[in-house]
Amino acid sequence: MEILGKANRIRLLNFNTPQMRAFHFSWFAFHICFFGWFGIAPLMAVVRDDLGLTKTQIGNTIIASVAITVIVRLAIGVLCDKIGPRKAYSWLLCLGSLPVMAIGLADSFETFLLARLAIGAIGASFVITQYHTSVMFAPNVVGTANATSAGWGNLGGGTTQIVMPLVFAGILMLGVNEALGWRLAMVVPGVVLFLVGIAYYFFTQDAPNGNFDELRERGELPPASGEHGMGQSFKAAAKDIRVWALFVVYAACFGVELTINNIAAIYFFDNFDLTLATAGMIAGLFGLMNLFARTLGGVFSDLFAKNSGLKGRVRWLFLAMLCEGVALMFFSQMHVLALAIGIMLVFSLFVQMAEGATFGVVPFINKKALGAVAGIVGAGGNAGAVAAGFLFRSESLSYQQGLFYLGIAVVIASLCALVVRFSEETEAEEAKAYTDAVGEDTGAGALSLR
Repeated sequence: MEILGKANRIRLLNFNTPQMRAFHFSWFAFHICFFGWFGIAPLMAVVRDDLGLTKTQIGNTIIASVAITVIVRLAIGVLCDKIGPRKAYSWLLCLGSLPVMAIGLADSFETFLLARLAIGAIGASFVITQYHTSVMFAPNVVGTANATSAGWGNLGGGTTQIVMPLVFAGILMLGVNEALGWRLAMVVPGVVLFLVGIAYYFFTQDAPNGNFDELRERGELPPASGEHGMGQSFKAAAKDIRVWALFVVYAACFGVELTINNIAAIYFFDNFDLTLATAGMIAGLFGLMNLFARTLGGVFSDLFAKNSGLKGRVRWLFLAMLCEGVALMFFSQMHVLALAIGIMLVFSLFVQMAEGATFGVVPFINKKALGAVAGIVGAGGNAGAVAAGFLFRSESLSYQQGLFYLGIAVVIASLCALVVRFSEETEAEEAKAYTDAVGEDTGAGALSLR
């Protein structure tokens, strides 16, 4: 798929172009998705008491919240190739809002588990975000665009940890008890999700020069069936070992971030004897690093590409992953609150830069099956979170031990980045595309306000 009219700069305050509208709506939609996806996480101490959940049961709900996303992400990427990111996002947001509001009806472990399982589908929003920015921005800036949109979306993981306890507290001030309060609190993100889904449909378009159905009518895009159909797209991606190497890499960075989003608040609450609000605030710092950390991963990916081509992007990805694993092992050994927070921020910096670096590579694997590649790699993040979830459901394994073992796994997974290689022909082609995208605009690779 060759999309024309891609932007070679990210002009943050420009909302007039379809590229920048897609950029802003995609990151904001993904940001809001976190309120539905993980809105219950900072309230788990209350839910645990209300429903009488054990540690194993809480671990099972954590696994459920990310397990279904693996399947939905695999499907949503191919669906983007077929119907376009605009319709895919609108449907996902509107339908996903229903189980978010319905979780308040849970009255047992089983019904709560089913609700978290259904809500997990919202996590597929990440794939659409990356797909939309990939088709809107040129090679010289696509790494930065993907990383920034995903990073500002992931920022929702931090703001959720901070805002949801405040929403809960506000509801309690109205005289509602805690058992009803957490249920009413989840209605808020559900309503917002639905409204954003409607807005996404009316204010964005699939590509710089139109929606996919219009492009197909004009012959500017291959048909959505036959040789370029959904099955062929997925098969092309699935046969490429580089895709599965990135699947493992993303499992070890985004999968780790999802795991931390789920356990951070209750980890600090239990281990450092903090209040729920304080624990949520500290846990929120981890996600708030997405304000700039993931963007840095994409910026460095584009800078490495400028000097070393696609090989440079891969080398940077390996380095970021290695540092992430080492920092996670150090974090697991911290028993002083101030040190734990400091090392957590260092760890957060590298895990999010690794995520940005991963999707600085993804757009160049197979342009004809971009959605399928993004879907498989994106699913890796949730597969990693599912695998990590088993470390934190055991009654005999402490959270500290689980985090240490997870750090070792990340270091090993970083080696998979070195499996990703490109032919000399592809390297030369992308080097030319990078140069052409920059053109005479020497600042083309940078974020700018106008």
